[in-house]
Amino acid sequence: MRYHTQDIFIPSEKVLLPASLSLPENPKGLVLFVHGSGSSRLSPRNIYVADVLLSEGVGSLLFDLLTPEEALQNHRDHGFRFAISFLTQRLLHVTQWVTSQESLRPYGIGYFGASTGAAAALDAAALLPSYCQALVLRGGRPDLALSDLDRVRVPTLFIVGGEDHEVLRWNEKAYRAILHAPAKKLSVIAGAGHLFEEAGALQEVAGQAAGWFKTHLQSPTHYSKKLQIDENHNGRGGYCDSFPC
Repeated sequence: MRYHTQDIFIPSEKVLLPASLSLPENPKGLVLFVHGSGSSRLSPRNIYVADVLLSEGVGSLLFDLLTPEEALQNHRDHGFRFAISFLTQRLLHVTQWVTSQESLRPYGIGYFGASTGAAAALDAAALLPSYCQALVLRGGRPDLALSDLDRVRVPTLFIVGGEDHEVLRWNEKAYRAILHAPAKKLSVIAGAGHLFEEAGALQEVAGQAAGWFKTHLQSPTHYSKKLQIDENHNGRGGYCDSFPC
């Protein structure tokens, strides 16, 4: 399938986040990729999944959660490793940018979160149920977002490697804690570890993600006004997905 890719910068408060936006012809939706700590928009695993989504007619937005300076600092001291509230704010700013773009408004939004990025994706989905239509979490750390799980009201797919034992326990607990999602599934890839490096494992992740997003993303009807974000927040509940705020 033919598609167009554009390298862009997305504003988030006083910084610009590098990003890559890829859209096939007549997209079935747009998936925002939320990478894990120590990774970036150049994650080969996320790029692979994004390519599979594009082949299935779903657009992708790969972006950096941190600026180059922040990423360097994080490499030195891991200061952003578990800064889930901060990372959630970045994701919400990116979502705000997407909904403000006339050319992107026709497409339903999904989040694909990996590792610690899954916690930010869960938090953002809980805060913006009218904007995020579907969630896929790959080897995620939902234990870092347990307080928000009861507010998740979007279809959520947990994908975990069968050999990633501790992460599997966290995902099983999170799966049970999500009570209000219209659809949820815990998929365990037998024999796979945390990075899904085993033969066929990442292909299985990508195929399941594509199926989930194609099933649950649809054209939105509520983007007539710009998504408002309250910058004076404490990391929980400081956002508004309906109007007036």
